[in-house]
Amino acid sequence: MSRTALVTGGQQGIGFAAAKELIGAGFQVAVVSLPPDDDPKVLSALSALGPKAHYFQHDIADVDRIPALLDRVEKALGPLTTLVSNAGVGAPVRGDMLDLVPENWDHVLGVNLRGAFFLAQAVAKRMVKSPSEHYRSIAFITSVSAKMASTTRAEYCISKAGAGMMSDLFALRLAPHGIGVFELRPGIIATDMTAAVRDEYTPRIENGLVPAERWGEPQDIAEIVLAIANGQMRFANGACIPVDGGLSIPRL
Repeated sequence: MSRTALVTGGQQGIGFAAAKELIGAGFQVAVVSLPPDDDPKVLSALSALGPKAHYFQHDIADVDRIPALLDRVEKALGPLTTLVSNAGVGAPVRGDMLDLVPENWDHVLGVNLRGAFFLAQAVAKRMVKSPSEHYRSIAFITSVSAKMASTTRAEYCISKAGAGMMSDLFALRLAPHGIGVFELRPGIIATDMTAAVRDEYTPRIENGLVPAERWGEPQDIAEIVLAIANGQMRFANGACIPVDGGLSIPRL
């Protein structure tokens, strides 16, 4: 039986890099995201990923449709061995947290926390119910913002901090079943989400904001996702892995 991964937000950025890395290692990959399957970015991603990638349209915030999504994935590809919980949204408006409105709070936490939790819960239930010959894992892609506060993106930071605890909880619950759960905290990564601040951050990165003195690349995260999916880190279950070039190391 082949190994199958579900990657949310796998049509672009970190998710695409993770999907590509997993496919290169022999996984079948279910790419799950919001755009319709005829969206240009989706078509481009599927063309680049090849025949082992299959697209499933789904709104991560729509928790009521999660069972139907997983039924479709399993019917097409078989039981999941890996979940890469990557899809997320940033703060709709960067600004003073004292001006944060409930609608923006609800939108960000609805995707980054509520949607991510209930998808992982549904996947975990199926993994526990049906043991596999393959190592199984869940990787939550969060952010250094889980720990590093930004008062202009309060709802985003809170959602990622909550996702960090979510990862710990799933790791504890699933460890007796041999299912590994990990949190990856990317730093400043060159994706569409950060394109608008590229000119602002580049000189700061080069001047030491990031000790590695470079932007992170989606591939930096994808390589760790593959190591997790392959079971190379199985006794590090529950680990929180910074993928940030040293950005989050406390300094004087």
